[in-house]
Amino acid sequence: MSDDHTHVQEFFTARAADWDRRFPDDGPAYAAAVAELGLREGGRVLDAGCGTGRALPALRGAVGRSGVVLGADLTPAMLREAARAGRDRDGALLLTDVARLPLRSSSLDAVFAAGLIAHLPEPGENLREIRRVVRPGGTLALFHPVGRAALAARQGRRLTPDDLRAEPNLRALLTSAGWRMTSYVDEDTRFLALAVRDA
Repeated sequence: MSDDHTHVQEFFTARAADWDRRFPDDGPAYAAAVAELGLREGGRVLDAGCGTGRALPALRGAVGRSGVVLGADLTPAMLREAARAGRDRDGALLLTDVARLPLRSSSLDAVFAAGLIAHLPEPGENLREIRRVVRPGGTLALFHPVGRAALAARQGRRLTPDDLRAEPNLRALLTSAGWRMTSYVDEDTRFLALAVRDA
């Protein structure tokens, strides 16, 4: 396992048991972001870096019982918390690295990724792998329940021009990975960038 993966696992393992209690009011923001994916009954969707699975109920609601919902995460402790919260009833939980997804190419309609991009060791390469498993015309949502400025303040840091989620940086990154950004919102109450996989 790479040092990046070890660091991510250590960070989230230490916080897994208290994660949902630390952010108890994020549910509506997750539901609103999922709604913007435009999923349909019977759709196939992955929550990449699902953590404790907070998006899984909304994703299941969007695709219905005939749809497929998967939650993938690198940290076993986060997946245990997702199961403890009963969210494994809304989606199958996969212990896996988004850099090497155990899924067929073009097998999904959409990928939802909350807070994921800041933890990717190779963002461009990892976004290409996510693109691989999404069908042409499928969508990607990069989400965070607070905007860039609010998150920086929470973490005690300043925003800089090289911030990965700044619109020009993120647009260029997505384009290089085969995605076309269709929407970008960065407000105190949420961050949401939507992209479509080109053919």
